[in-house]
Amino acid sequence: MPHNAMAPGSVIDGFVIGEKIHTGGMATLWRVTRADIDQPIVMKVPTILEGDDPTVIVGFEMEMMILPRLVGKHVPKFYAMGDFASQPYLVMEYIQGYSLFTLIEKAPMPAANVARIGAKVARALVDLHRQNVLHLDIKPSNIMIRDNGSAALIDFGLSRHLFLPDLLEEEFRVPMGTGPYIAPEQVMKNRSEPRSDIYSLGVLLYYLATNVRPFGLPQAQSQLKKRLWRDPVPPRKIIPDLPPWLQEAILRCLEVDPADRYETAARLAFDLSHTDQIKLTARAQKTKRDSLPVSWKRWFKSIGEDGGPIQPVRQSNLAPIIMAAVDFTEGQEALAEELLVNVRRVLATMPGVRIACVNVLKLNRLTITYTLDDEGRSVHVQRLVELRDWARPLELGQERITFHVLEHMDPAEALIEFASSNHVDQVLIGARASSSFRRFLGSVSSQVVARAACTVTVVRAPRALADVEAEEEKMIDKDCA
Repeated sequence: MPHNAMAPGSVIDGFVIGEKIHTGGMATLWRVTRADIDQPIVMKVPTILEGDDPTVIVGFEMEMMILPRLVGKHVPKFYAMGDFASQPYLVMEYIQGYSLFTLIEKAPMPAANVARIGAKVARALVDLHRQNVLHLDIKPSNIMIRDNGSAALIDFGLSRHLFLPDLLEEEFRVPMGTGPYIAPEQVMKNRSEPRSDIYSLGVLLYYLATNVRPFGLPQAQSQLKKRLWRDPVPPRKIIPDLPPWLQEAILRCLEVDPADRYETAARLAFDLSHTDQIKLTARAQKTKRDSLPVSWKRWFKSIGEDGGPIQPVRQSNLAPIIMAAVDFTEGQEALAEELLVNVRRVLATMPGVRIACVNVLKLNRLTITYTLDDEGRSVHVQRLVELRDWARPLELGQERITFHVLEHMDPAEALIEFASSNHVDQVLIGARASSSFRRFLGSVSSQVVARAACTVTVVRAPRALADVEAEEEKMIDKDCA
C-alpha cells in the first residue's frame, strides 16, 4: 500500500482502519481495531508529501524509537508499529478524556485551577524524566487530561531519549520546538536539558493565568532569541489580583538560566500542590520587567554563547562513533558490499562502537528537485529503507546504529558537516572507480579525506582478476613502447 493511501475499511497488518479523527501538519490519526485488542486504539500515520521537510520523517523515526519504551498512565500505551519499507505507522491507546487545548479559550483562569492543571502536567513530566525522556514540545495540544483526572503527554516527535541517539540533533542545525513555548537553551540548539520542559510548562501556566503569551507568537529565529535576555512582563502587571505565590512559581519556571528554575518537575509539582508553602522571593512582587542593564548583561552573555554549537550529551560518551557513508548509485553495489565488510571488521575489533549509516540525497542546483518518485513514494523514505536493508546483516540494536539521509547540493560538504557536528571518530567511505572527470573535479571521498577532522578510511570494491590483468598488460605495453 503506498504511503498515506489510507481509507476506512482497509486493513494494515491486521488493523482495520476506521474513521479519520485528526489531520495535522505532520501526521494523521485514524481509529483502528484489531480482533485481539479490546481497548480503543488509534493509528498515527506520518504525512509525507511532495516538498515536505525531512524533519517530518526524522521526527516520526524518533517517536518510533521512544514511544515503545514508555510505560505508565502519563503516556499512551504502545501496541504496534509499521516499517517505512511498507507503511510507517504507530498504533497506541486512544486516551479517553480531553485535550488541554480546549481550555485555552477559558483563560484567564482562577489561580487554583491553574495550579491544579500545572501540578498534573508536572507529575506527568516527573514520570517521563524518570524514564530518561525529555519531551521538548510541551504545549496545550500535546497534553491530554484523562477521565480519571491525570495528565498524559502525547506526540514525541521532537523528544529525545538520553540513552539513545538523537537523530534530530545529529541531522539538523536549527532549533526544534514550538515558537511560543520553546526554552532559551533549545533556541541555542541544546536538546539535553530536562528543565526545558519546566520552562515550556511555565509558558503554559502564564497563558492560562493571564490569557497572554509571555513571548507572543515569534516567527523568526531573531524573535526567538529575545527570550535569551528579555524577561516577560510579570503576570501581576496584567492581572493585578493574581496571587503572589502563582507569579513566584510561573516566573521561576521562566528563568533564562536553567539553574535558576525549579530543579526538577517533582519540586514544581509539590509547590503547585501546596501553594501555601511556596517560598516567596522578589519574583512574587514584581510588576515591571528587569532593568535594561540586567537585560544588556544577558544579551552580551547570549552573544558569547552563540559563538559555537553547544556540545551535545552523546549517548556514546564511552564509545566512538563510526560513520559509514553508503553510496546507492546504480553500478556501485559491489562497493556498498565491501563497505559493509569493513564495518563488520570495525565491530569485531571495537565491540562498543556506534555506527551512523549516512546517505546523501543530492539536490539540484538549477532545476527542481522532486521529492516523490513516479509511484508517489518519498525518495527520502526510499533511501532510508535502502540504508536499513543494507545494515540489516549487522544485527545491531537501536542504541548502537542510526540511519541518516542528508539532503544537500554538495555530498562531500554534507558528509563533512555531519562528521564535524556529531564528533564522529572515524569515517568509512567508498571510492568509485577513477575517471578523468572525477580527477578534474575531485571525488567526494578525496574531499572528505582532505577536509574531515577525524580518521577517514577509504574503501574500494575488489576488482575482478581479468580487469587487473588487463590493466597490467596495458602498463607493460606502455613501458615497452
